Amino acid sequence: MRAVTLPEFGDESVLTVAEVPDPELRDGEVLVRVAAAGVNRADVMQRIGVYPPPKGESEIPGLEVSGTVEALADGVEGWKVGDEVCAVLAGGGYAELVAVPAGQLLPIPQGVSLIDAAGLPEVTCTVWSNIVMTAHLADGEVFLQHGGGSGIGTMAIQVARSLGATVAVTAGSAEKLERCRELGAQILIDYKQQDFVEQIREATGGRGADVILDVIGAKYLDRNVDALAPDGRLVIIGMQGGVKAELDIAKLLGKRGSVIATSLRGRDKADKARIVAAVRDNVWPLVEAGRITPIIDRTLPLDQVADAHRLLDESTHVGKVLLTL
Repeated sequence: MRAVTLPEFGDESVLTVAEVPDPELRDGEVLVRVAAAGVNRADVMQRIGVYPPPKGESEIPGLEVSGTVEALADGVEGWKVGDEVCAVLAGGGYAELVAVPAGQLLPIPQGVSLIDAAGLPEVTCTVWSNIVMTAHLADGEVFLQHGGGSGIGTMAIQVARSLGATVAVTAGSAEKLERCRELGAQILIDYKQQDFVEQIREATGGRGADVILDVIGAKYLDRNVDALAPDGRLVIIGMQGGVKAELDIAKLLGKRGSVIATSLRGRDKADKARIVAAVRDNVWPLVEAGRITPIIDRTLPLDQVADAHRLLDESTHVGKVLLTL
């Protein structure tokens, strides 16, 4: 099969489309012929050598796909050859075929195309598991999303609004902030021109955000704690701004705040299956009702994978970038 390989780490030029062996199915897995694959920040980090796949998983990048069931291994129930599906993966998505644990499969939601569905699994599982299952965002609370124009950001806005939260976002341009407003964000902060802590305090009467979903990491740690409301929850899911920072424990204690760091990719299969089931039960009905939609910036053929990564490096996209096969 054709797949994207990484002969070495580096810029987008190291991404190489090559012929590789088809994946071998293990018990409980489903073979999916890929129609499209989502391009995620984690793939960029893997490309530069700082985010390897979990031990025993595919070295091929790609954490989500859509496609058609090609074969079933022993122990698989509830799926059949020919089913159209999407899936969250530990790796292997930038390929014509991928082996997926059955618990990580989702049906294509009604009203969503097979291609566009590739932009749903990673963001819905990441957002729901973090802001609902971990941070317990509730109706009437204030939610702050950094990187509101990203794939995670555009989905988090929609999910948080569906929960009845007031949504604040940071983004780096007026155009991105306008897209966030169209999706339901109410507090719009240009991080290049404005101090997000001052802005969130002003918008909330000095209280701050109850839940913050942060993709930046070390660079924002202290300022995120400043932006937290009493009993606030800061969930860190990325490290674009570094991995080490100083934490003022007294400040955190004063707010009775929580700092939580999570990762979807490294979870075991049972935990991922639990998250996928929660997404199917809670998010899929909202997608099918038209209240939540995948935001697709553009689709590119697999041979243009370097261009797709360049878009993420330059952060010029809004929503998801997909590769088609």
